[in-house]
Formats: sequence, structure tokens, C-alpha cells
Amino acid sequence: MPGMVLFGRRWAIASDDLVFPGAFELFLRVVWWIGILILYLKQKEKLNCVGGALLNSYLIVLIILLAVIICVISAVVYVSMKGTICNPGPRKSMPKLIYIRLALFLPEMIWASLGVAWIADSGVHCDKTVVNAIIATVIVSWIIIASTVVTVIIVFDPLGGKMSPYSTSGTDHLDTNDSSQLLNGLKTAARSVWETRIKLICCCVGKDDHTRVAFSSTAELFSTYFSDTDLVPSDIAAGLTLLHQQQDKKIKDPEEVVSHSLVVSQESDLDTELENCHHYVQFAAAAYGWPLYIYTNPLTGCCKIGGDCCKNRTAEYEFIGGDHLNCHFGSILHTTGLQYRDFIHISFHDKVFELPFLVALDHRKETIVVAVRGTMSLQDILTDLSAESESLNLECEVQDCFAHKGISQAAKYVYQRLINDGILSQAFSIAPEYQLVLVGHSLGAGAASLLAIMLKNSYPEVKCYAFSPPRGLLSKSLSEYSKSFVVSLVLGKDVIPRLSVTNLEDLKRRILRVIAHCNKPKYKILLRGCWYELFGGDPDNFPTELEGGNQVDLTQPLLGEQSLLIHGSPSYNIFDESPRESPTRYPHLYPPGRIIHLVEDDSSGRSCCCSTSRYSAKWATEAEFSKILIGPKMLTDHMPDILIRALDSVVSERATCISCSTQENFNTNIA
Repeated sequence: MPGMVLFGRRWAIASDDLVFPGAFELFLRVVWWIGILILYLKQKEKLNCVGGALLNSYLIVLIILLAVIICVISAVVYVSMKGTICNPGPRKSMPKLIYIRLALFLPEMIWASLGVAWIADSGVHCDKTVVNAIIATVIVSWIIIASTVVTVIIVFDPLGGKMSPYSTSGTDHLDTNDSSQLLNGLKTAARSVWETRIKLICCCVGKDDHTRVAFSSTAELFSTYFSDTDLVPSDIAAGLTLLHQQQDKKIKDPEEVVSHSLVVSQESDLDTELENCHHYVQFAAAAYGWPLYIYTNPLTGCCKIGGDCCKNRTAEYEFIGGDHLNCHFGSILHTTGLQYRDFIHISFHDKVFELPFLVALDHRKETIVVAVRGTMSLQDILTDLSAESESLNLECEVQDCFAHKGISQAAKYVYQRLINDGILSQAFSIAPEYQLVLVGHSLGAGAASLLAIMLKNSYPEVKCYAFSPPRGLLSKSLSEYSKSFVVSLVLGKDVIPRLSVTNLEDLKRRILRVIAHCNKPKYKILLRGCWYELFGGDPDNFPTELEGGNQVDLTQPLLGEQSLLIHGSPSYNIFDESPRESPTRYPHLYPPGRIIHLVEDDSSGRSCCCSTSRYSAKWATEAEFSKILIGPKMLTDHMPDILIRALDSVVSERATCISCSTQENFNTNIA
């Protein structure tokens, strides 16, 4: 931080990012140099053969060239270790060293090419050991050269040419209007670059109107989030490492623990809703079809649904879109335990803003269940990332009705299918006394929650169980309105129920703040962070703040005069803890309904993401999910199979406690 400026453009790599790759190359070069030197000293007498003089010259020059390269790489590593993330001053000589290192590739390439020519020369008749060693040397040379080319491609920044003139000179010479125009120009260019990237990644998704809108929305989101800071990927990794340690330090410090206001609710209500969640989560999992079933049953899954893949039930039920639908249907039957006649409709039609869903009769609970699938495809990811807000026309007396655009569009699609195609009417004609229940996981949870709000007037008894829904879903008023009929379930540190544009902006500010306050070089932060994640330790021993009174010097960013993007960044204020106003396009959004939080017991302990954990359930407020928590389980806690296992253990434990308590009361009454 900031990105290095080389050849008149900014690159997506900082001057302190070369410690680890440089040390790795240095190790290879030293081993290689020692090997070549030993080979030359031991085999030089055998080079008195036909063509041996050329090979002798090749080895001598190679030894000298490698020695020079080793010296330059050593200097690069040494300089890269100096300074801190936000203080690149001690590394100001790095560009010159990089130029020297890159210049040395030219003689290395020439010499490697000559080595290939000499080895291929049929006139060379020398000892096979020498010839094979030189062949290996040539191969290693070309591998390192190819690796360098790949690295250059990876760290290439398409916007680097536009940003480099200001990355070094700053914006002090620009007036307010010029600075504003410059930033707007950069954001426009960034939006175009991101849209091109997204179209390239999602080239097989399609080119309909919804897809084009999603491309534009996603590019707008990424360009808005990344365009006002000069962070390279390793800065973000270091910031996340420091935030995790800082977060664990607060958890371990009793004075730092925040006491959240408890939701007043009967314990029996919690038990009832947990039991309902435990029952309906199987429908949310079933909506994913055979991929999740095979993933959760890797040994037996194929055998169990293999026969169903060959059966054709399309004459009995309408399947729309998709592939291998009978495999999906077989996995759904096994997951839910229902019979094929219990299903009213199953759709695996999958496009941008159009989600797969199923409708089934649950005779055990006497409900009609609509399960919406979560994220499983590139189309779904584009729906997720269409994160701007959109107003909703609802038949309810709620002010400020707006929600996540992509998810609301998906909910409208399912709503139209259910109502306009008569799917719900067909279901209620079969079971008119049944209650309507909507379920989903992740993206499906958000769509199911919005769908429940849309159906509330027509079906007043509708209920929704949202498993791991995204936080950035509903306006404040809609979130409050949904609490009477929507229950959300969140596991541990799952990042998705804490994920919104507002929270991402908060995370960016926290990363900037923590790396600005840290007085250790980046390589030490990353090394200690890896050790901490793998083996644990005391977070008090990890640097997250400057020592002494040096914080006074940070009232302005250390790179304020060097980086346009930080100097003009509205998100950079290392001491401002107050929440900021979101842009109009991305207002504050909240999770749906009442929230049950499955909290990991002894969460401060070191536990692998795949280790067995114990959880307890409690009612939570949305304020408890107002910040993204960093940890090894922030992603795995979102997986539906892990959520199901945790819910199984919580429900069984609570059932055991209730039965023990009942038995004790019974014994007391007898006594």
C-alpha cells in the first residue's frame, strides 16, 4: 500500500509484497547456483569433449549471472521487509531494484535460448551427466521466466495507467472541481473494467435483458466499493488478520464484551420455533437438488438416487428447464422423506432473477411448503450482487417499502409463477385447510422472506423460515413488519447474515484503520496471522495499534500526499467510529423477521472449521449482526449441511434437557 508505480502505471502489488515470493525465488536460485557450481567443479575435466568449450562457457557465465541475480533478489527481499504497510518511505528504492531485476531477465532469456541451441546441436558429444544437468538448468530457467510472465499478468491493473500520474504527485495541485471530476472519471473507467471482467467470467450465462442489468449492477457495486482506496490484495489479507486478532482480544477481555439487549420471549416459543426450523430446514436443503445431496452423502448418495435418475415422471409432474431433473427429484424425495404424489410443482428453471423452487404438501405439519433454492450458479451470484435497492408496491400500511433489487426481482418471479400459473390454487384445492409455509437458505431465504411479505394479504396465516438470510435485504420498516411471521436462523459467525453494502463499507474502514495503526511490517503480520489461525495464541501478543503516543501523528493518512485514492476517499477516517450515511443507491438494509442465533459455546477457543462444536440457541437482535466478524468459520458456518448438523445437535440437546427436567419434577412430586 499503495500499489507500486512502474513503467508509468500503477500495479496491483505493493513494495512490501515481495518478501515471500522473493524469499522463495532466492531459495531456488541459491540451491540452483550451488548445484551448478558443484557440477562445474566436479565435471569441468569432462568438458574436454567435442562442443565442450561451449558448454564450459555456458556454465561459467550462468554461475556469474546467477550470483548477480541472487544479490539483486536479496536486496529486493531486504528492502521489502522495511517500513510498514502505510509507511512505504523506507522502501522508496524498490522500483529501481525491480527495474534492475527485470533487466536481468534479458541476458537470462538469451543465455537460456543459447543453452537450448547448444544442447540441440548434434555436434556436442559430452558426458551425459553434464548434458542432462544443463538440460535441467535450461528447463528451470524457462520455468522461472514463465512464472514471472504469469505474475506480471496477475498483478496488472487495467486502471493503472489512469491512476499513476496522481499516485505519486497527489491531488494538492488540483482544485475541488478537478479532483471531483478526476475521481468520477476513475469510477467510470473502473465500472467499465469491472463490467468487462464480469462478462468474461459469466460468458455462458446469456445475454437477455435481466442479465445485462445484472452485469451493470454488479459492475457498479464493485467499482463503488473498490474505487476510493489504494489497497492491494495483501493489504486486505493483513487487515483481516489483524481484525480477527483484535476481535478475539475483545472477546477475551471482560471489559470489552458488549452486552446486547435481550429479546423478551418465552423459552417455550424458542423451543417451538427451533423444532419448526429443524423440520423445515430439510425442505430448504432439498431445493438444492442432487448436488447438495451428493455432497452431504458422498459414499451412498449416487447409489440412492441412481435409480431415480433413469425414471421418467415428467408425464405426472411438470419440470421446467434444467438438466437431469429426475436426479433432482430423487434427491428431493430422499431429503424430505415425502412421496412423489406429495409434490405439486418442482421447477429447476434457472436464470438471472429467476430461481428454482418447489411446492409440496407436508402432511405431518399440515402445511403447503414452498422452498426456494439458494445460490448454486453464476446466474444466482449475479442475482446476489445486484445489491442496489428497489421500491416495492405492497398492499400493506408500511412506509419506506424497499429491498435488495436482485432478491426482490427473484421473489417477484416466484410470486408470479405461484399466483399466475395457479400453483398455489392447485395446492389449496387439494388441501384447503393447510397453512402456507415458505422456506429457503441463503439467497433462497431472502427470496422466501420477500415472497412471504408479498403473500401476506392473500394468505394472512403465512409463515416463513429463513435459514442464513442475507442482512442487506429489507428496509427498517419492512424488517419490523416481517417479525410477526418470519423467523430467521443464523449459525455462529456466518458472514452472509452480516453481509450488506453498509457492512462492507464498515469493514473497509476498519481494515484501513487497523493497518494504519499497526507498526509492524506486512510479512510479520501475515506470518503471525497464519500461526494464529492454525495454532492459536494470545491475541494480546499481536500488534493492532501503534505503540506510545504515535497515534497523534495519524490524524491524516500516512499516504495522504502519495495516493489520490486514499487522499480523496470518503471512507478513510481512521478515528471516526460513527456509522456513515450510505449512498442513495445502497441505503441501510436489515435482515428479515425475528432471529434465532445458534451461538458456538467457547467460541474463543481454537477450533478447526471441521471440528465438532457445541451450540446453544437464543433470540437475537439485528444489532448483533451489524458488523462482519472475521474467523475461520465465517464461510463454513453458511454451508447448509453444517447448519443442519448444528441444528440437529441443539434440538436434541434441548429435548434431552426438557425430558431430564420433566423427570426431576416428576420425582420431586412423588417424594
